[in-house]
Amino acid sequence: MNILQTFKMKAEKTNGTVVLPESNDIRTLKAAEIIIKEKFSKIILLGNKETIQSDAKKNEISLDGVDFIEPETYEKIDDFANFFYEKRKDKGITIEEARKIVRTPLYFGALLVKFKIANGMVAGAFNTTSDVLRAALQVIGVKPGLKTVSSSFIMVAPNFLGEEDRIFLFADCAVVPEPTAEQLADIAISTAYTRRALIGDHPKVALLSFSTMGSAEHKLVDKVLDAKKIMETKELDFDFDGELQLDAAVVEKVAKKKAPNSKVAGQANVLVFPDLQAGNIGYKLVERFAGAEAIGPVIQGLDAPVCDLSRGCSIEDIVNTVALVLLLSI
Repeated sequence: MNILQTFKMKAEKTNGTVVLPESNDIRTLKAAEIIIKEKFSKIILLGNKETIQSDAKKNEISLDGVDFIEPETYEKIDDFANFFYEKRKDKGITIEEARKIVRTPLYFGALLVKFKIANGMVAGAFNTTSDVLRAALQVIGVKPGLKTVSSSFIMVAPNFLGEEDRIFLFADCAVVPEPTAEQLADIAISTAYTRRALIGDHPKVALLSFSTMGSAEHKLVDKVLDAKKIMETKELDFDFDGELQLDAAVVEKVAKKKAPNSKVAGQANVLVFPDLQAGNIGYKLVERFAGAEAIGPVIQGLDAPVCDLSRGCSIEDIVNTVALVLLLSI
């Protein structure tokens, strides 16, 4: 079974709801139609119902079964404004500004998630990544115990090393350009949790470098080692190790030579890159050269799931991301 079909089957069992705030985008409306027909999520669209329905009808889209909420007339809008004011007043926001901000689609959608009216939000077809993440951070915030919001890609590698397909998670490939050791530790922890939520197996996390177990000395290697030390101070229920070169992390023969005592080397299924350049280049190399399927990015580290889309996303991308958000909400 295709991994995306598996995600949808798992998502259906959550009986969850996802808010799509960008009802001004026809791709979003078409995705809502498909999701309702496939029955793996309930959908909330934001805006005036008559206007949205009119746009849908012009494009031969049926939105039967979709819920509509108009922020201006929503019965909890004052609760939303008061909550946001209390959360942001130390940043200088006034109650009047709060009332205005919470009526905008991204912030209103994030508040539906915060107030547990929706399980998660998917946006970015129309808005920029920075706008989506700003709303999510200001309303939902970072998961307790973490300080970093990051991303991961699900990479399905076909016939890995001439054997069966393998699923890896790569991080961070889209958000944090130059992570500190503390941020790198957060990225590793978040990606392990993401793997467990989406794939359901035991994460084995490799902190990647150009060095394996002291084979080279450099400040860039020291950062990876410091990240590992930070992780060792926490009570984590998954295996992790570093610093590891890529081949030592995923090839058993190499691991036996370079890191024979590691619980992760040769078996890693979560690959944490030392910076965004390496991560972004790495996932695209594997996608283009090895024909791997790249699914994502998945935004992680938030206290409730919000996923970002590329503004060039397809309808299928929106549909698939809704399924991912529901799995992250469990």
